[in-house]
Amino acid sequence: MTKMQPDAHHHGDDHGHLHAHERGHEHGLCQHAHDHADQAEAGLARAEAVCSERGLRLTPIRRKTLEALYADHRPVGAYDLADRISPPGGRRLAPISIYRALDFLVEQGFVHRLSSRNAFIACPHGHGADEAVAFLICEVCGGVDEDASPAMRSAIRGMAQARQFKTSYQVVEIVGRCEHCRNAEAA
Repeated sequence: MTKMQPDAHHHGDDHGHLHAHERGHEHGLCQHAHDHADQAEAGLARAEAVCSERGLRLTPIRRKTLEALYADHRPVGAYDLADRISPPGGRRLAPISIYRALDFLVEQGFVHRLSSRNAFIACPHGHGADEAVAFLICEVCGGVDEDASPAMRSAIRGMAQARQFKTSYQVVEIVGRCEHCRNAEAA
């Protein structure tokens, strides 16, 4: 498993999802923040439909957790989620409750766990927990682009088969600098 950081934008390419990033703190919300917010309603509706099809429940805490992740275009940790979804002025939700909700959401393909960031990000694309996903993490702005291409899936499958390795979770984190940050540095 691996983790990633924030800021991805969707340009979609056959089963893959590549995103174009713009820094947001200088020009209002970045494009990824807009895209993420635009995908929230459909992502929540998809989660409800998938749970219904599978005979599962999107309990209030699971739904609030997913809503909180859609409300932020950057990966969020469990403790921050507990703060965000706890009732104002009430008791803070126990982190174990948040982790249980997150485990369910990851297992169903509604959320990705980004190990290197110890955080989670909503997945509007519907990748399954067993699908290979790569996150390109910008070390300057923290933006994250997501790719789940068939070519990458095939490469990982071939590598695992060559070593007789059975995968359970396939997330790749690649750290570098996004195009926007490289262009800003060059300017």
